[in-house]
Amino acid sequence: MDALITGLRTLNQLLTAGIAITAFSLLLYALTFNLQDRVARSFAIILLCVVVVAVGDAIGSNTDSLAEMELWLRFQWLGIIFLPAAYVHFSDALLATTGRPSRGRRRRMVRLVYLFSFAFLLTLPTLWLVGPLVQDVGPAPHLQRTWLTWVFAAFYVLVIGWAGVNFWRSYQRTVTSTSRRRMRYLLTGALAPALGSYPFLLFGSGFATQHPFFFWLAASLSNLLVSVLLILMAYSVAFFGVAWPDRVVKRRLFKWLMRGPVTASTVLAVTTIVRRASEALGVRYDSAIPVLMVATVLIMEHLITLIAPLWERWLFHGGDRANLQLIQNLEERLLTSGDLREFLESVLAAICDRLQVSSAFFVGLGPEGPEMLLTVGNKNPFEGENAHVDLLKVVSHNGGAGVKRAGYEQLFTWKDYWLVPLSENGNGEAKLMGFLGAARNSLDSPDKEQVEALLLLAHRAVLALKDRQMQQQVFTSLEVLTPQVDLIQRLRAAARYEGAEVLAAPERLLEDKNLSKWVKDALSHYWGGPKLSQSPLLRLQVVQHALKIHEDNPTNALRAILHEAIEKVRPEGERRFTGEWILYNILEMKFMEGRKVREIAMRLAMSEADLYRKQRVAIESVAKAIKEMEHTAREEQIIDKKKREVFTQSF
Repeated sequence: MDALITGLRTLNQLLTAGIAITAFSLLLYALTFNLQDRVARSFAIILLCVVVVAVGDAIGSNTDSLAEMELWLRFQWLGIIFLPAAYVHFSDALLATTGRPSRGRRRRMVRLVYLFSFAFLLTLPTLWLVGPLVQDVGPAPHLQRTWLTWVFAAFYVLVIGWAGVNFWRSYQRTVTSTSRRRMRYLLTGALAPALGSYPFLLFGSGFATQHPFFFWLAASLSNLLVSVLLILMAYSVAFFGVAWPDRVVKRRLFKWLMRGPVTASTVLAVTTIVRRASEALGVRYDSAIPVLMVATVLIMEHLITLIAPLWERWLFHGGDRANLQLIQNLEERLLTSGDLREFLESVLAAICDRLQVSSAFFVGLGPEGPEMLLTVGNKNPFEGENAHVDLLKVVSHNGGAGVKRAGYEQLFTWKDYWLVPLSENGNGEAKLMGFLGAARNSLDSPDKEQVEALLLLAHRAVLALKDRQMQQQVFTSLEVLTPQVDLIQRLRAAARYEGAEVLAAPERLLEDKNLSKWVKDALSHYWGGPKLSQSPLLRLQVVQHALKIHEDNPTNALRAILHEAIEKVRPEGERRFTGEWILYNILEMKFMEGRKVREIAMRLAMSEADLYRKQRVAIESVAKAIKEMEHTAREEQIIDKKKREVFTQSF
């Protein structure tokens, strides 16, 4: 029986340390991801109290010095004293979030509870709140209760009960099935800190002394239940103050728990068991402990990395598993600009090796003519002033005068190079994308095998270029969709508990941190494009007012508003290229005239890096001007509404 009691006592110590680790990890999570939310901030205070209680209990139960034991047991009371105040603070924030904000009375009561807790704290250094250490009575040392302990116990029960009433009121105010389910989780999990933190040994030491086995069994089961309920409560709070989809919240929290509390608790458990076993067997273990700790951490991290994709796919993706898997595959197999360049370099190197030549290149056809994309070797095919013009003639004739065929329809010559047209077939028509060029060693044509290899490599280069273009189209669509998706996610997150009030509230576009980005995107497509025609700025009141002037064309209305905002940045007087005109000149040349960055930098006599910095300031100035215009439009709308109401009342 003694061995069993010793085992249960060791298990209880491990569980207590695990609670401290879990609470501290969840505290870091709350401070990292959703600190801006009031519910999360108040929950962080509860977690801090639980950390203090669990740390004091864990260290106090493992020290041999009676003075240190009493010090840590008193330190434990720091968290116990402020836990009721933290609970009622949390319940008040929860009620406010569910649409029942305090009208002053509840807030004053919360401050009063904190004041009472501070008064109890002042008595802690004395022997008023709790007495001296009791070490000979009961299965574990504890502090002696006093008359003030009974007063605090009554205060503890009353305040926790009041917080429970607020929790129930918050639950009754939720409507959707998801929010009610999570509120039930929160109500259940809230039992953990309240019941698991109070030192009931102060009042039940007689029974514990007579039945130590049942005491340690109950303590171990209680700590295990507290750990589970604490995680359940943290899971419910994790959805407050964040606009992420539910699957993202679940995945982040689960991964945080696995890499934090689970890993740390496993390391602590393994080292403690090995230490106790070594002491029992009389074997030295000092040198093995660091190695064992490092090995346990590495094994746990390795297992989490291997299993994480499986649990994310089966636990958090639900019915959208196929679509999310497709997005993940796109992220993992994305062909970036660097990947494309590396692949094309490999293609050119293979061409040089196959044809036994020293140089090869890719030329793209852009709006301004041929453009060298990539070259391998020392030769530059665009040397000379008329090289671009000459190549354009070859492209326009494509087999006419001045082009020497190599006996194959897809292969012809230009200067000292063999050229292969790179074209894509879309809608039944071939579109020329550019050329692949390779140096010629002699006037003789390459043999059939070399030509086939050259055409095969050119075809693979076309596939890579087409994939890259399609991905760019996807990115453009995502850029257009992102603002709307962000808005829907924020509304969805806010409406979890506040319901119709949030969904019916007017949009707050001007408060969005992406306003400057939306302005930049719209300016980049000033003369037409999805970033202008599908911009979130179209929802502004000032744009809606401009629709009447522009024949109900939202794109033209937004373009006019952008132009007006740019004109507000313009200094007074005749246009000049001086310092005070820099912002306006950048906006005019970059977005109105569509000039290149290098040309603008040379015209304004500044570096390209300095130009980008000034451009960012100019765009922010346009965004500020649009804000002012929007405020004016809203004020005019309010005035017109009041005038109509007065006119209606007069009749």
